[in-house]
Amino acid sequence: MAILLLGLFLFITAHSLTFLARGTRAKFISVVGEPRWQGFVSVASLVGMALIVWGYSLARVEPVQIYVPATWVRHVSLLIMLPVFPLLFATYLPGRIQSAAVHPTLMAVTLWSFAHLLANGTLPDVILFWSFFIWSVSHRASYRYRPAPPIPGAGPSKYNDLIAVGGGLAIYVLFLLWVHAWLFGVSPLGAAAS
Repeated sequence: MAILLLGLFLFITAHSLTFLARGTRAKFISVVGEPRWQGFVSVASLVGMALIVWGYSLARVEPVQIYVPATWVRHVSLLIMLPVFPLLFATYLPGRIQSAAVHPTLMAVTLWSFAHLLANGTLPDVILFWSFFIWSVSHRASYRYRPAPPIPGAGPSKYNDLIAVGGGLAIYVLFLLWVHAWLFGVSPLGAAAS
């Protein structure tokens, strides 16, 4: 569990400095420069993600069950996951979805973590998904007092929303039918049907 917690600390801290410690971040950038700062954040994020994956897989070997989700709740979680991939696509495709969501990736992480909290009740699941849920909600809330950063992506097009929805739903179906089971050893459909 310690590896999972360390990974979450590194990953979330690296992604929270933009809104929790803006003054410290600005001072650090003035000393080392923007490219080195970005490198530091990237390395911390990659190490954190690797530790999260490793720690989560170790913690799942003998998990402590906190709650057992009802079957209908698992079905609801599949519905909550429906907009996640379209939102991820919309992050880089300027359009109405991107404008409405302000930061579509954070909205996707919020929905993803909430859906997984509903469907999974072991201690590693609760720690992992609550951490991402709290981080994404607080990060989105920070846009009330600071502007959302510009996100590089595709040029404006009237088809961007259509591409985001179509591409996102295609990826969702692939994850539902095959990719999730291949990557994580658990089929969302199998979990929902149990």
